[in-house]
Amino acid sequence: MFHKILVAIDHSELGQHVFDEALILAKPIPASLVLLNVLSPEDEASPSSPVLIGYEAYPSKLSKSIVEIYQELWQSYADRESELLQSLTDAATTAGVDATFRQSFGNPGRIICELACELDVDLIMLGRHGRSGLNELILGSVSNYVLHHAPCSVLTIHRQDQNAGDRAEAKQVAMAS
Repeated sequence: MFHKILVAIDHSELGQHVFDEALILAKPIPASLVLLNVLSPEDEASPSSPVLIGYEAYPSKLSKSIVEIYQELWQSYADRESELLQSLTDAATTAGVDATFRQSFGNPGRIICELACELDVDLIMLGRHGRSGLNELILGSVSNYVLHHAPCSVLTIHRQDQNAGDRAEAKQVAMAS
């Protein structure tokens, strides 16, 4: 049975869906949740890298201000994600589920697997955006990495609209048969 569940979330609808599913699973068992958010430059919600104007040998004031603005944007991004984690942790506690949270920076797949090992969790729950082919090759797939490197069981949660599309397609196939 699952006693400790690592829940990888972000600030998306899918992240909220993963959290909701984790609560549904954890409450009757009961299991504790560790909510994790990994800050990464590859995250769609993260600030875009600045384009520095000027020569490397002669940094301009403009370049410094761009870097400072970028740092402020990153801090704002980190604060927003941290507030989300705190809010979800409070919601879990209110629902009667023991929960804590962690925020890390780096490669999401690697961080998820390392933390799962460090905390000796029984299950990892994370969202799956449904990337495949060239998109998966270019953007990578955190869920694919975790499935192949996790030290425990992994439960992937699909996007709700993807599930609806799959069900509609299955219904059409069944009706055509």
